[in-house]
Amino acid sequence: MLSRWPIAFLLFISIATSEAGPRYSSRIVEIESGAIRGIILELNSRHLEPVEVFRGVPYAAPPVGPLRFRPPVPPLSWPGTRLADTFGSVCPQKYPDITNKTAALQFMPKGRYHYLKKLLPLLVNQSEDCLFLNIYVPGSGSVTQTHYQQNGCLIYSDIKSNAEQLKLPCGEVCG
Repeated sequence: MLSRWPIAFLLFISIATSEAGPRYSSRIVEIESGAIRGIILELNSRHLEPVEVFRGVPYAAPPVGPLRFRPPVPPLSWPGTRLADTFGSVCPQKYPDITNKTAALQFMPKGRYHYLKKLLPLLVNQSEDCLFLNIYVPGSGSVTQTHYQQNGCLIYSDIKSNAEQLKLPCGEVCG
């Protein structure tokens, strides 16, 4: 009969090395609307330190109802600590129909077609309630990196598609 120890050891190793959920930051940050807790993002490079990420932090109240087409107003406060671990909604965008590849390539370059094909799954969660910030703080916590993404440059975009591929020097602002 086989000993149970090797089986238990293998089970332990498989559980210990399996991918768990996000690693939450130990730091709670107080902002005007309430407290937030981010996640620690390990970058795929031995030269880059981990980054503390705060995803989906509202910077204004949802521009819906009487606030639609008005200047932004401060976001509503929330009780307790908000987990800033998921991206907010994508702002509504009208993108071209690419279901028929031959027809789509009549009015766009092949590179744009392939880009849109990869991007479309990320654009399913669209809402006018899309006024969120994604904040990236280097592991040392000394400088915050801000990434401004202007839709006019990319035509169709979603911050999720490229935000965490940023590898800019800390403190640099790109736009």
